[in-house]
Amino acid sequence: MPAPELPPPQPRLPEAASRFGAHVLAEAASRARDIGAAAGGLPRPPVPSPPPPPAAAPPAGPVRVLGGPTGLGTASLRTLLRRDTPPPPAAPAESGAQAGTQADAQGKVIPGLYYHPIPEPDPVRVEEVSRRIKAWALDEVSLYPEDWEEEFDGFSVGRYMVGCHPDAPTIDHLMLATRLMVAENAVDDCYCEDHGGSPDGLGERLLLAHTALDSLHTTAEYRPQWAKSLHADAPRRAYRSAMEYFVGAAGPSQADRLRHDMARLHMGYLAEAAWAQMDHVPEVWEYLAMRQFNNFRPCPTITDTVGGYELPADLHAQPAMQEVIALAGNATTIVNDLYSYTKELDATGRHLNLPVVISEREGVSDRDAYLKSVEIHNELMHDFETAAASLAAESPVPSVQRFLRGVAAWVDGNHHWHQSNTYRYSLPDFW
Repeated sequence: MPAPELPPPQPRLPEAASRFGAHVLAEAASRARDIGAAAGGLPRPPVPSPPPPPAAAPPAGPVRVLGGPTGLGTASLRTLLRRDTPPPPAAPAESGAQAGTQADAQGKVIPGLYYHPIPEPDPVRVEEVSRRIKAWALDEVSLYPEDWEEEFDGFSVGRYMVGCHPDAPTIDHLMLATRLMVAENAVDDCYCEDHGGSPDGLGERLLLAHTALDSLHTTAEYRPQWAKSLHADAPRRAYRSAMEYFVGAAGPSQADRLRHDMARLHMGYLAEAAWAQMDHVPEVWEYLAMRQFNNFRPCPTITDTVGGYELPADLHAQPAMQEVIALAGNATTIVNDLYSYTKELDATGRHLNLPVVISEREGVSDRDAYLKSVEIHNELMHDFETAAASLAAESPVPSVQRFLRGVAAWVDGNHHWHQSNTYRYSLPDFW
């Protein structure tokens, strides 16, 4: 596979990245101080700053994609953090609730939902990412047959990833996330849900597919059979190729972090499959536990690789950072439950989502269950922002600051894509 060419990095980050996160962190920091004062709790111990890395000699071979900006990365970001002028006026804290009563030209926002609007993703980048991902899907991994083309186009993955990664320095950085997103959806569709998926035998399929991400180390006699199996179906072909590109761009700890989070995802798939086999509706807390694993976590966890820098492994592993990432994954996945609610009701069989589980387990109407799910999402969002602001205040390490902003950008971009993708989603008539 030829190494991808890297176009020159843009001279500054997109406007969305330069504005993003300031009001979120300010509001959440205030809320964290209020909560701490009321509870009389002790602050977390500060995260130690890592020592400066030794100067590296120029590489002899091809430069990894990660060789883009490091730490805060660009003068524009450093200027942003140090500027004396105040940030642009922030929207009211419940801006989503206000905007949710109005129809958007590209879809309606759920009334009462707490969210932060973003500018429309850069159309030039969207067009190029969309072109490249379709070429990859068709020419490199033979991902889908001809009659699935409309559905692939309707997914609008290019617009999705450009909106979620406003600080990506190049198209090639964006493609790292885009290939993985498409591969993860291929596994979900073909193994679990829409296109022939079934809970029967899912564990075997997921295990073998996971070896495309986490290579099998076996004897010489059996290795060729395993290598051949990576081309056996579309999900494995997609996983193998997407991971090859990612490993070529990421540092070793970043690649291992992704493997870990993909294993979490697969474990969540298996829990949901077990409930389907037993025709069992879990308790609400059990469903939310499953959703902490079967969720979007692998996507925001790679925000530093896509941004062209690296959050050191010891800082990523801090419990406070893990809490932020988990809450981001939980909140964004409930967004999916809410926007895909009517789509899943129209699907064959019973599809578990948070409103369905609440209705069944707590004996309330579909409408009340949906509205309670909105409240749960909002609480998770506030918890995410509070945790992120607290960590940002306690750990003024440039890579930590940028990573937190990247995760929050992903949260906002994820909502924007769900809200505006009218090809896939429509809202129930509950208002």
